[in-house]
Amino acid sequence: MLLSMTGFGKAVVEAPTKKYTVEIKSLNSKQLDLSARIPVAYRDKELDIRGLIASQLERGKVDLSVYVESVGGDEVATLNLEALANYKGQIEQMSQKLMLPLPSDWYATLLRMPDVMKSDTVVQPDEQEVKALMTAVKDAVAELMQFRRKEGRKLEEFFAVRLQRIRELLDEVPRYENERIVKIRARIEDQLSKINKVDYDRSRLEQEMIYYIEKLDINEEKQRLAQHIDYFHETMESGRGQGKKLGFIAQEMGREINTLGSKSNHAEMQILVVKMKDELEQIKEQVLNVM
Repeated sequence: MLLSMTGFGKAVVEAPTKKYTVEIKSLNSKQLDLSARIPVAYRDKELDIRGLIASQLERGKVDLSVYVESVGGDEVATLNLEALANYKGQIEQMSQKLMLPLPSDWYATLLRMPDVMKSDTVVQPDEQEVKALMTAVKDAVAELMQFRRKEGRKLEEFFAVRLQRIRELLDEVPRYENERIVKIRARIEDQLSKINKVDYDRSRLEQEMIYYIEKLDINEEKQRLAQHIDYFHETMESGRGQGKKLGFIAQEMGREINTLGSKSNHAEMQILVVKMKDELEQIKEQVLNVM
């Protein structure tokens, strides 16, 4: 079963005095590219969190955000006005430099930034709170993986439709082959007949004609393309982590289709080739999303 690299997961876990909200999303990438926003008090657990995520997600551009709220106790948090002012200045500078609109809701934008709340006393999390945080991370990753599996099934269905269409187009090729050879031969003989006062060896011409027509033979290309289609199906069914391999197979399918086009010398066959290329390009675009 295929897994998509696109996904989103969210989990909320409460400890006696803290509520942990973890959000994680992923997009396609050649390697694992993890960006994590974690409150300062929990930075010493970042390596453990990264290791947990890497063991499950393997590939993708991943963004992790951890939010911690107090739900009890005497801890009083205040706004970090200095940090808020700094964030606001940076956003305004970015807006001018990149010609982007300013946020319509400054409060929502700024209050989501890291470390905008501060406490007069920095309290290190206890074992129970750390356990709750790691549980939230695991649950968010599990939800993201479920999302990836769901998207992976959609990709499998998409690829199956495109591959079937290429196979159907390939099955239409033989009906033009005999007609193609006859037309090529007739065209060559017609051109020779227009050359005046030239004597040539008919036997040698026949040998050269056979050699030329054999170079236009497309049986091997048809066979290899059919084999690549079968191999693509087998690879999809073989398990997770097949995105790169499917990309290589799609490239090989493209080589065979291009060769069919260059050898065709027939308008109807070239139309079939163009349609095959269109289906294959759609496959190549979506293969980039496969883990």
